[in-house]
Amino acid sequence: MTTYIDIGINLTNKQFYNDIDNIIQDAVKANVSKMIITGTSIKNSEQSALIATKHPDTLYTTAGIHPHEAKNFDNQSISKLKELLLQPQVVAVGECGLDFDRDFSPRNIQESCYEAQLALAIETQKPLFLHERAAFSRFISITNQYLPELPKAVVHCFTGTLQEAKIYLDNGFYLGFTGAISDTWRFQHLKEVLQYIPLNKIMIETDAPFMLPKNVTKNLLKKQHERRCEPAFLPFIAETIAHFKGITIDKVAEHTTLNSKTFFGI
Repeated sequence: MTTYIDIGINLTNKQFYNDIDNIIQDAVKANVSKMIITGTSIKNSEQSALIATKHPDTLYTTAGIHPHEAKNFDNQSISKLKELLLQPQVVAVGECGLDFDRDFSPRNIQESCYEAQLALAIETQKPLFLHERAAFSRFISITNQYLPELPKAVVHCFTGTLQEAKIYLDNGFYLGFTGAISDTWRFQHLKEVLQYIPLNKIMIETDAPFMLPKNVTKNLLKKQHERRCEPAFLPFIAETIAHFKGITIDKVAEHTTLNSKTFFGI
C-alpha cells in the first residue's frame, strides 16, 4: 500500500482547536501514516510533544524556536529544548533559522538563537528542521561555520531558487516541499528546481493549516474551513512532484517516505 509521511504540520494552530483527532483520522485514511508536528517555541514544542504521546507511532514532533519567536529566547531556552529532545517522540531540533522577510524578531537575536540551536543539534546529534526566508546569504554563512559537525538537515518549505537549492544539496541538506509547488503563478520556478533535485533528497510536507495545494479536490475542503490545509492533502503534493518529474505518484511516495523514515529515525 502507498503511504506518505508529512514532515511538517502545525497541529497546535488555532485552526485545529477541538479538531485534532479528526485531522489525524482523515490523514490516516488518506494513507498519511506518520506526521511530524512542528515546534516553533518552547511552549509550542511542549504542547506538541504532549499531543504526540497520545498518538504513538503516528505523531512525532520537533522542538525548537522559530525565528519569529527568537525575541523570547533566554538563558533557559536551550536547557528546556534539551529536555524535550530526550523524549522519544521528539525527533529533530527546530523549526529554527532566519526570517528577514517579516523581521518579527531583531535580526541579531534571530542569529544568536539560530546558532544556539545549531550547537544543540551537534550536542544531541538530532537532525535539524530549518527555516530560511529572505535571508539566504546570512543563513548559509552562519550554517557553514557549523557544517563540519552538523547532523542531517532539511530546509523545510523550500521556495528558493535553483542556485540556492544546488548550494543546499552540495552541503548535504534535504529539501522539504509544500503545496506551494502547485502555485504556478507565484512559484513557477519550483518546477525546474524539482526536476533537478534527485528523489533521495526530497521530503514532503503540508505545513498545515497553511500552504493549501492548488490541486486539492474541492469536495475534500470542509465548508467551515475552505482555505485550511490538512495533512490529508499530502498526496496532492506528491502528485505535483510526480507530474513535474514524469514519474508515478507511487514512486514519489516510496522515496519520500523512505527519506523521511531514515532522516528522522521513525
